[in-house]
This record gives sequence, C-alpha cells and structure tokens, in this order.
Amino acid sequence: MDITLVEESPFRFRIERRGAMRVPGTVFATRALLPEAAGDQALEQVANVATLPGVVRASFAMPDVHWGYGFPIGGLAATDVEAGGVVSPGGVGFDISCGVRLLAAGIDRDALEPRLRELMDVLGDTIPRGTGPGGLWRLSGRPQMEEVLAGGAGYAVEQGHGVPRDLTFCEDYGALEEADPSQVGARAVERGLRQVGSLGSGNHFLEVQAVDRVHDEKAAAAFGLRPGGVCVMIHCGSRGLGHQVCTDHVRVMDRSLRRFGISLPDRQLACAPVVSPEGRAYLGAMAAAANYGRANRQLLTEAVRRAFTSAAGVEVDLVYDVSHNMAKTETHEVDGVPRRLCVHRKGATRALPPGHPDLPGELSGAGQPVLIPGTMGTASYVLVGEPGNDAFLSTCHGAGRVWSRHQALRRVRGEELRGRLESEGVAVRPSSWRGLAEETPEAYKDVDAVAAATEGAGLARLVARLVPLGVVKG
Repeated sequence: MDITLVEESPFRFRIERRGAMRVPGTVFATRALLPEAAGDQALEQVANVATLPGVVRASFAMPDVHWGYGFPIGGLAATDVEAGGVVSPGGVGFDISCGVRLLAAGIDRDALEPRLRELMDVLGDTIPRGTGPGGLWRLSGRPQMEEVLAGGAGYAVEQGHGVPRDLTFCEDYGALEEADPSQVGARAVERGLRQVGSLGSGNHFLEVQAVDRVHDEKAAAAFGLRPGGVCVMIHCGSRGLGHQVCTDHVRVMDRSLRRFGISLPDRQLACAPVVSPEGRAYLGAMAAAANYGRANRQLLTEAVRRAFTSAAGVEVDLVYDVSHNMAKTETHEVDGVPRRLCVHRKGATRALPPGHPDLPGELSGAGQPVLIPGTMGTASYVLVGEPGNDAFLSTCHGAGRVWSRHQALRRVRGEELRGRLESEGVAVRPSSWRGLAEETPEAYKDVDAVAAATEGAGLARLVARLVPLGVVKG
C-alpha cells in the first residue's frame, strides 16, 4: 500500500483513508522520528489496522512506533463492541501485560555511590533472567497457578510478597477482574509454573537510576521523586505463559475468520468479534496472563527491596506499575456519544489525566505516572497524563527500535559495550554478551526526542528525567 502522510502539526501526521481503511491513520511523531526514516514498514501496518471491523476514530501510532506482529509496536486502535468491533491478539502482542514498574528508594545518588557496586552484585546474583525457567516463586501446580491468574499482584501480596500499598499504585490495583483462568491452556500453565519472578530476555531489564532533572515539581513530589533521588525501573511481562496464550488464541481466531466473514490485509491481524465465544475466550485468557505479569513484577519488587536493605539499609516504595501490551474494555466518547470500546494498546500505555475515576485517591490530583524507559546508557522519563488526549488517553511506552537485533549483533560486541558503559559510570550485569549487544543504545530512537514529541503532541507532560546508575539485563 502506498502511504501518503499529511502533516497536521510538527508532532502529528495523518494517513488518509484509502482502499479498505475504515478510519484514517494518525501518527504522533516528528519527521525525524517517523519509522520510514529508518526504512521501517510500520506505517503500512497502521493503515492495515484501520481496516479492522468496528474500528473508530483512527488507527494511532505513537512516537516510538516500529514494525511488529500484526499491529506495529507503538500502535493503538479501539473497536466499538456493540457495532461488531473485534479483538485482535496482534493488537496486544505475545508478551501480554509487558509493562514497567518504577520504585523510589529512600536514598540519594551520592549516598548510594560507595555502595552501588555491592548493590549491583546482589541484584546480579539474585534476579533470575534469560530464557527458560528459574523464577523466584515456583508454584506448586495448576491450582496455585489459577490463584495467580485470578489474583495477580494481589495474590502475591496475600502470600507475603509485598505490602498492601503496592496494589494502590498498580494499574487496575494489581489485577483484572475479568480474568478467566480456564481459558489458559495446559502448555501455557506448564511454561509459567517456574517463571514467576524473572526478567526473561530481550529488551527486559532492571535498572537502578537517579533523578537527573525535574520538569514538574508538583507532580514529581506527588510521585515521591526528588532531584538526585534513587529509583529502580523494572521492565518485563508474562514470560512464556503470555506468549503461549497469544499463540493458542491466534490459531483459533485465524481458523474462524471465514465463519465471521472477516477479510484482512494481513493474517497476523487475525481477530474475532469481542462478543463472540472466541473473542470472550481470548479476553479472559489475556486478562489472566496480564495478572501473571503483574505478579511477576511484584516478586521482582520484593527482590529489589531485599537487595536495598542488604546493601544500603533503606526502604523502597512503589511509584507506579503500568502495562503496555493490553486490550481493555473502556468507555470513551466517540462523535459525542459514550461508546463501550475494546482499546488495543500494543507498545502503548494508558495516560490518565488528573481527576480520572480510575486513579487512586493518592494520584487523583496529579494524574497517572507515565513511564517511558530508554536504553542502557541513555535516559528514561516519567511523564503524567494530560486532559484532551484524543488517542483514548494513551501514550508511548519507550524509545522504539531502529536496528533489528541482527543488525545490532553485526555492529556491536557485548564485551566492548559493557566496557563503554562502565567507563561512563553505568554498572552492567548482563545475562549474556549476545543479549547485551542486541540492546545497545544505538539500536533505539533518541528517547529525549521521543519524550519531547510525546509532550509536544499533547499525550502527556514531562515530570522527571532519570539516568542509569546500573542495569541488570535480561
């Protein structure tokens, strides 16, 4: 498909409707951040998503957009449930509820400096990572797994892995009520039994950071962030369980497309009406996998707390936990009428403004923390949701790749990268040299530019810039 972009503002472009597109495409980016500048075909995927039955308003792409499975990563679309709207696993991704959790430690950068190496050694020794099993919490079998799938972070806290306050500052208070563990297959359960409390591999990480700059003092104070304060950012998801759930349900939906009379430009967009048995089964399984992802990050939080107590003698509090691979049923106004929508966010997160009813009282006045991680050796950002966000109160989830992993491996050696980062003052604890090289900072867009474009587009407002002190790589 030939894609023509119309610039509506320095931070917003439109893809005009053509062919089978039911709505236009909207791309939030600067010209320099557009994926076509890197030879990426993600904009064609934005147009393909615009053909989904029931899609409303637009097929959206965030400043970090790049090519993905079905939907682009950094893609968002909402379908009208009562008007034949579909749910597509490709609009969520294989790592269901992959997300970011930010913690704030009771210590400043200068005070931690003499103890940083010890802290990183403890984290490097105790945080499970890499492919395969090896989580901190080995579940006893399917019955206990179903407790995790239904209860998420809440069940983990009940079992002693955290404190009740953690749930207040977790999206959905740590669990989606619509989870249906019966829709999670035996193979998915088998893969997940020994992975609760593990980073996984790829772009997942646990990073010790410091607040480098505060852009919004009031919001930063509400989030517990201060200049020089130490934070920990955790990026991981639902591991092998979530991947298997996606695989199982994509297969089912692909077989049912003809029965529903759905024609697609890309089979990776396999979908089913939200109200169909296939649609309800997937959403129940997806919510269960999302709860697993929240429990996973909860276990890692407790490991961080133990490490900080051991190495620095300080406590760690949760700032916020938000997922960026989800499909959620939400009510939004469309053409002035409230509609029940299935909102797909793939590599995109919610960005709720001040006063939103889904926020806990402690955050109602400030708004939802928006977490945008960078890469090793670069910055990460905390932003806050803004009113008037027409992308269904959503924003981006990170910097966004510009090199494939194979390209990174051809250009960078892991041993050399670690030496460079250490010379820049970033302590690195990799699981493998190959995995480290694949995630070299040059493989990603400029996170400072992505954050600036996010604010320029009116999706969220800058609160604080964080810089890395040490990273444990998956």
